[in-house]
Parts: sequence; C-alpha cells; structure tokens
Amino acid sequence: MNAFAPLAAIDAAKLEKLAEVTVKVGLRLERGQDLVITAPLNAVALVRLITQKAYEAGAGLVTTFYADEEATLARYRHAPDESFDRAAGWLYEGMAKAYAGNAARLAISGDNPMMLANEDPAKVARANRATSIAYKPALEKISNFDINWNIVSFPNPSWARQVFPNEPEAVAVSKLAEAIFAASRVDQPDPIAAWSRHNDELAKRSAWLNGERFSALHFVGPGTDLTVGLADEHEWHGGASTAKNGITCNPNIPTEEVFTTPHALKVEGHVASTKPLSHQGTLIDDIRVRFEGGRIVEAHAAKGEEVLNKVLDTDEGARRLGEVALVPHSSPISASGILFYNTLFDENASCHIALGQCYSKCFLNGASLSQDEITARGGNSSLIHIDWMIGSDKVDIDGIAADGSAKPVMRKGEWV
Repeated sequence: MNAFAPLAAIDAAKLEKLAEVTVKVGLRLERGQDLVITAPLNAVALVRLITQKAYEAGAGLVTTFYADEEATLARYRHAPDESFDRAAGWLYEGMAKAYAGNAARLAISGDNPMMLANEDPAKVARANRATSIAYKPALEKISNFDINWNIVSFPNPSWARQVFPNEPEAVAVSKLAEAIFAASRVDQPDPIAAWSRHNDELAKRSAWLNGERFSALHFVGPGTDLTVGLADEHEWHGGASTAKNGITCNPNIPTEEVFTTPHALKVEGHVASTKPLSHQGTLIDDIRVRFEGGRIVEAHAAKGEEVLNKVLDTDEGARRLGEVALVPHSSPISASGILFYNTLFDENASCHIALGQCYSKCFLNGASLSQDEITARGGNSSLIHIDWMIGSDKVDIDGIAADGSAKPVMRKGEWV
C-alpha cells in the first residue's frame, strides 16, 4: 500500500483553504510568533501549505516534527524490551521551552486508528505511559492554555481505509478528505465568516450554561445513569477562546462542543460509551465503567479492555474526569453518519467526557489560579487527557441546581 495520500484524490483548493483556516482561525498567529508543528509523515502536503500561510501571516520560525507509522511499528517488532519504558524527554523538554517562549502549537492528526492493534498491549501501555510522563511539561502549557494552539486533520490512506473499508484507496481518501473539509467548514464560500458565525453560536450556549450555574449534570440512557458533579466556580467554554498570551484561537478544527471541568471527587454512577475510542493506535470499543466518589472503580470494554485498564493505571488522576462536553446529536459531524475512528471528529458528534487532566481555563479567573487553587475547586491533575463519547439520540441530560432541583438540558441528544 502507498504510505502517502494520492493527492489527485484531494481537492487542492479546499486543502489550501484548510491551511488558511488553520492559520487565521485555528491559530491566529501574531507577527514574529514561532510555530511548532507535529504531523504524520504523509501529511506533508498540508504541512507545506500551512508553513507558507504561517510565514505569510508573519510567523517567526516554523518547525515541524514528523511521525512515521512504519518506524513506529519497527520499534514494536524489533526494539529491545527496555525501549518501551523510554521516551524522547529531550524533545518534549524542548517543546515545553518553546511554548514557554510563546511559540504556538499545531498538531495534525490522522494516524491509522488500528496501527497497534496487533502489538503487545503491555508494551503499548508502557510506551504510552513513558511518553505521557515525558510530555507533561509541554502538555501543561497546552492544557493550562498558556499559548494559542490548534489541531486539524489530514486524510491519510491508512485512516481512510479504516473509515471506508469497501472503497479503493483513492476513493476512500477522496471521501475522507471531503468529510474533513465539510466538518472544518472549508467547503463554504467564505470559511472564515462561517467560523465567525459558528463561534457566536457556541458562545451563546456557553453563556446560557454559565448563567444557570448548575452544580451537576445527570446523564441517563442505555447503559448510563451518571451524575457528573461540576467543579466549584467552573466556567463553560466553546469555540474560540483567549489564551493567557492574549491570542484568541480555535483549539479544535472542527469543533461543535461546549465544555467545562467536572469535580474530580463528585462523579457517581455508571456510563457506557456510544462510539469506539481510538487511542494511540489501539481501538477500545463498548467501554462500560462505574464511578464512586469521582473515581472509576470498575472498567470493561468489549475490545481493548487490557489497554483501557492500563491507561487507567497511568496515575491517580487517570481514573477521574478532567472534562465534560455537550454536543447535540444533530451536529454536522453526527449528521454525516460517518464513524471517523478519530477522537477529534467523533467527540464532535457526541457528548463526551475525558479521563485525566482538566483545563485550568474552565474556571472563573482560571488564568490567575495556582495548581493548589485548581485542585481545591475540584480540578483534576493527570499525565493523560483522553476523551470518549457517551452521547446519542437516546441520552437525556438534566442540569442539577445547588438545591437539588433538575432542569432539562438535552432530550434525546438535542438541546431543549
């Protein structure tokens, strides 16, 4: 199989628009600001366009780090056992230093969701944990929203074949590319204006939730009866947000969510996933977990259960929640009917929760809070942040007020 996407199958004009939206909407680079990009090797066509647009916008220095699926697989098949407890700490320390110096961050996603499906789950878990530990200094700069950052996607052939398994490779890539373009709003005549309108709508949803000041959310649906307590002085966000460096950016393209921070000690009940989770090359499907006192005390999955449980053992915070997000079932990504096997897309088709690290910006005056203050308000700390989907057209959500009264928020997956 060809490792590189057949570019003839991808609309060149829309790909260029995606690059423009990435720079002008996703990142909103300041003149002289550096940019650090991570990308799959076969996304080089998009990287080159983004690099050009970034320099045209006045970027200081653009530096790209590429990952290669074949090189990753070579490690699992040929590296000595001790390799799987190591990570390139020097690289992540350098990234953290760049972000401390106000460099923006861009991640281009699109890896094969089944890349590590046939590899030893214990080695996968060890490698993931080592990377999480090494990456924490850089992740903190991102999760604390110190800088402007963004994630976009490119239709890699291995990913396209997973999403459209019955199509020839070029057709699969073309279909996935068009789905990415539609979800990212670059199929519209003026994508930047479309994003402005969309950000306004997400801001209105966030403002309503912030006005309600719910103390908890109650999710009910097949396999789910879950009460998610919300952190003290939490704040809802969605769409464009302003980082601590003063730059307003859209961290995710696409995005359909409004989200906030749960209370790490106040999650009770059980919940079932509604879409598969693709995590670090492993597919984890039909997740079912039970919470007590905010902590997952029981976890199962029909596929990938061993990897799931090893992820939950990463650290104490890995069994607690760092995010809860609301997405209507009628969102454009859900309406497409496509299962992307990619969290960036699938989380924007469904309400979801995230294991691990919380976002400090999801607190009132979050930019000024210390870690101790965030913890005191119920914010979770962890080496990981992993979103998984729990919403569908069969799930109802109530907001629970401080006095225990309930108010409908969503019915059958739609805003009330």
